[in-house]
Parts: sequence; C-alpha cells; structure tokens
Amino acid sequence: MLLPNLNVLEVTIMEARNFITAREMLSDNNWLLTTMNGEARYEKPPLPTWLTAISASVFGIKSVFAMRLPAALFVVLLVVFVFKLSNKLTQNTFFAFRNALIVGSSFYVIGIIIEAPWDIFTHGFMCVSLYYLFQFFEHEKFHFKYALPASVFLGCSFLSKGPVSLYALLLPFLLAYGFTFTYKPFSKKLIAIVSIIVVGILLGGWWYLYVRTYDPITFTAIAEKETGNWSSYNVRPFYYYWSFFTQSGIWTIPAFISLLYPYLKNRVRHLKAYQFSLLWTLLAVVLLSIIPEKKSRYLMPVLIPLSINISFYIDYLIREFKTLKDKRETFPIYFNFGLIGLIGIVFSFLAGWFLKHNLDGYYFYFISSSIILLGIGVLIFKSLKRKRISTVFYLTFGLFAALLILALPLKQAFESKTYRPISNLKETSDLNLYQFNYIAPEVIWQYGDKIPAIKLEDGSIEFPKDDTFGLLTIGISPEDSDYMQSLYQIEKQGVFDLNKVDTDSKQYKERLRANYYILTKR
Repeated sequence: MLLPNLNVLEVTIMEARNFITAREMLSDNNWLLTTMNGEARYEKPPLPTWLTAISASVFGIKSVFAMRLPAALFVVLLVVFVFKLSNKLTQNTFFAFRNALIVGSSFYVIGIIIEAPWDIFTHGFMCVSLYYLFQFFEHEKFHFKYALPASVFLGCSFLSKGPVSLYALLLPFLLAYGFTFTYKPFSKKLIAIVSIIVVGILLGGWWYLYVRTYDPITFTAIAEKETGNWSSYNVRPFYYYWSFFTQSGIWTIPAFISLLYPYLKNRVRHLKAYQFSLLWTLLAVVLLSIIPEKKSRYLMPVLIPLSINISFYIDYLIREFKTLKDKRETFPIYFNFGLIGLIGIVFSFLAGWFLKHNLDGYYFYFISSSIILLGIGVLIFKSLKRKRISTVFYLTFGLFAALLILALPLKQAFESKTYRPISNLKETSDLNLYQFNYIAPEVIWQYGDKIPAIKLEDGSIEFPKDDTFGLLTIGISPEDSDYMQSLYQIEKQGVFDLNKVDTDSKQYKERLRANYYILTKR
C-alpha cells in the first residue's frame, strides 16, 4: 500500500532538511557532525539519517523514493509490532490483525512519513521496545532475552529523536501498565525498569556526548534554542489536543466511541486489556498537553494505543451488531461506514469533474480507481444492510488502500502551469550558485547541492571570489540592491517556482518561489 507511490507527493520542508543532511553524509562524509547546506545541524540525532543515506546510496541520491523508503518501512515495522503487542495483550490473533490494519490506515501514521519523517523512526523503535517490555513485565523473574532488546530498541529510539518517544509513548505505557496490571514484585520490577531505561539512554546518548565534545559551542547554542522552543514556540492552550481522536482519519467515530468507558466496560471481552489501552491513550494525551509547544503531528504516538482501543469496539460490533436494536448504538456505525462507502461511490464523479481537462496520461489511474472504489463503496452498503461488520471493516481498509495505490497519482494531474523546477540548473549552468537571505530547504534539496548564503546572520554581505556567479533570492531590500549594483552587473534570468498549485490558491507558498540572477563583477 505504501511503496508504489512514495515519490508522488512533493517533498515537504521537514523532509527536505532531513534529505539534505542524508545527501551531505554521502557527499561530504558528515556521518557524525551532521550538516544541512554545509552548516551544522545537530537538532536531530543521526540514526534515521544514516538509514536514509544508506537507502539513497543503494537506490540513488536524487531519488525521492529512496529517501522515503526507510520511513515507509518503519510504518510497516510499527504495524507488525502493534500486531505482536496486541496479540500478547489479548491472545487473539484476529483482534491483533484488525488492530494492525487500524494503526496502518490511521491518517497521521501515514501522514507522518512526509510531515515529520523522523518521528516514525523514534516511535517505531519504541514500539518494538514496548513489545519486549510487556513480555518482561509478564514474568516475575528477570529475563535477559526481553530486557536486552527492550534496552537496545529504546536506545535506537533515543538516537532517532532524543527523549520524545520516552515521554510520549514509554512513560504513559509504564503508568497505564502499573495502574491496570500492577508491577509484581514492585521493588524488583522498579529497579529493572530503571535499569532498562538507563541502559537504553546510554546506548542512544553517545552521539550527543560526541558532538558536545567535538563542537561544543555550536552544540550548546542549538540545544539552548531547541529547549527554548518547547516553552515559547507554537504555544497552545492545554485543551488543544482534545480532538486527538480525529487524527485517526477514517476511524474517527469508532475512535471516539472507544473512549466511552461507561459504555464499553461491560461490552468488551478483555476488560483489563481495554482499561490498559484506554489509560495509555488518555495519559499520553494529558502528558503531551502539559508541554506548552503543541503541533498536530505530536499526537502521532497517541494513535498507537488508540488503535488498540478502537479494536475493542470493532470486536464488540463484529460479535453483537446483528442483535443491536438501539438506534443510538447503530446510527454512528451506519453514518461512519456509510459515509466511507459514499466516498467510494461518488469518487469517479468528483475526480472526473475536477480533472476533466487534465486527464491526459492519467486515464489508467482514473478508470481503475473509479471502478474499484465504486465496487468497494457498493459492497460496503450491501454489507451494512446485512449487518456484516467484519466485512465492512475489511472493505474500509481496502478503500483506504485503493486510494493510496490507485487514486493518489491523480494528484499530479493538478500540477500548476507556473511550476518551474530548479532541478536542471546544476546540469545546465557551470556557475556557482549562492543564496541571499532565506531560500527554502525544498529548493536546496531539488537543486541537488549546497547553496551557500552570502548575507550573514549579522546582516553583513560576504561576496564570493567568483567574477561571475548565480544568485537566488526571494527579496532584496533597496539598500542591499543599491550596494550590490555598485559592485556587480546584475541580470535577472528568471524565476524558479516549486509550487504545484496556482498563485490564487490558499496552499500557495511564497517561500517556494525564488528569483534567479547572474552577477558579474564590474
């Protein structure tokens, strides 16, 4: 489901930063003192970048598919270990399988691949660690075969994005397990838990010590800036995450109902396991809400325990829906899955209307996606009528998969006529290229090489030694323009615009548009 169209969507700003760092690992051998556009970039630990650089070395340093492949594979890893953890929790393979499909089709679990690709690594590694931790807790004696992998994968999580997953995933897991299953014997388990975490942090923290030793000034400055962001950047109110269940996308209504403990407590088959997943979910939301800085993508780890929670509700519906008479119980299901079926039925009409003048080259995707989505939509309604919720569930996942496999490429048909890529400039011009003020990371990534800045942070301008060079800029002040014209003859060559939407669209980003000049010394 994930691999066929990995290269379809445009590279986002977070991806561009990470991909540039991976590219410079290969081109400049900066594997430990990581860089972006030739400047130190220690905000993110290097493990995901290493994996991405290795993929790029195999499949091509310019390939978006190669750069995204490790993140996509980590979604697969996450799905597999959610299945394994859920199976251990309930001893029910079908329950665990449905759970895996839910987490694998949750909106932000998929979206995180491009929105903040390194997050999936830290949470993927942590999910593996939690699987072994859970087994460790289930035994009274100390089992090294569970403790060791728990520590190793915890360390890998730490080396992927610092303590993020320890706080957002591990801590609520430990608290929820303690409240529901309890730690027996408590004293020995507490010592073991602390040991596993400490060993994991030591395994994952060596890179921080290395950078702190070899580039202390830059490391300290970046660390202070990153720490300050948690309390002063994107500050949102405590209740900002209260709609967290909507991040599950097609499972939004089942997700909300699965949180209604008074309703479900007498309807689930594994009450303790349900209490555990519910507490894990709610504690994760509360802990994330305490942090002043808030972004929607920070909720992604909450979708892991929430998917288990949803599975309990789906399991109840599969068992009992045919006997339900109360419309308060049946209406949300008919509404949720009926809406999804309707999307499948009307897809061809909506896509045909919006793409009627842009279908050349995309007829295969349009026709195949229309037929399959129409068929799935009709089958969802038939299954709802017969109250076959198990069939409805799998058809819903099938519709989601069909959208990603067959419908997603149609997005390319919307490409704006103003799109002017910079990808060929390096091959067509032998001039060195520089930037003035700010140039978006997406532009630097697509260019294929570093674009050094000539205007420094203190406002001074440091011109290159080249008699003639290229210059990218979004805007130049009149004072800077007059100064440069006194030293150089300036010829505007054109505009590069990476936006694939028209200028009147709300999604148009000015930062993706840059003027290109050639400067020749007078």
